[in-house]
Amino acid sequence: MRKSGPPKGVISYLVLELLDEKPRYGYEILKEITEISGGHWEPSYGSVYPILYKFEEEGWAERIEREDEPDRKYFALTESGHEKLEKKRESTAETGQEFADVILGFYHVYVALATDERFDLPAAEGHWNFDETFSAWIAEQVIRHYERDFGEFDRVSETPEEFAERYGLEER
Repeated sequence: MRKSGPPKGVISYLVLELLDEKPRYGYEILKEITEISGGHWEPSYGSVYPILYKFEEEGWAERIEREDEPDRKYFALTESGHEKLEKKRESTAETGQEFADVILGFYHVYVALATDERFDLPAAEGHWNFDETFSAWIAEQVIRHYERDFGEFDRVSETPEEFAERYGLEER
């Protein structure tokens, strides 16, 4: 079970990958991560900039000067940073279950606010509501994005336990 937020180390992994593409400055990285998330998640300045400074301190990135933008702090990966990126790729590849926990956890809370009698939220005209219609829209969007990215969506009939067994996953 996850406590909150994305899996540990995901932001630093994204920063490394983005620096591997080209030298960047902090705000540019922040906006790029927001774009990657489809505009649904924006890491804070307080998470991106300390990562850049840590990378510099560890020798994984270095500041570079640009004559056309002398006031911006651009960072580029060093050789050591490329090595760190390879290790980060391996560790990040193992965070799939943590991502699933975040996604499913937030969906469960959304649905609980719609269906659990302990919560009595009024309909908010002109705003999102916690109800069946809006929950269905969220599920529909996930399916549409899946089909855009992977092709036709086929329902998975296995229970979580059967799915875990088929793929040799540890049950949580």
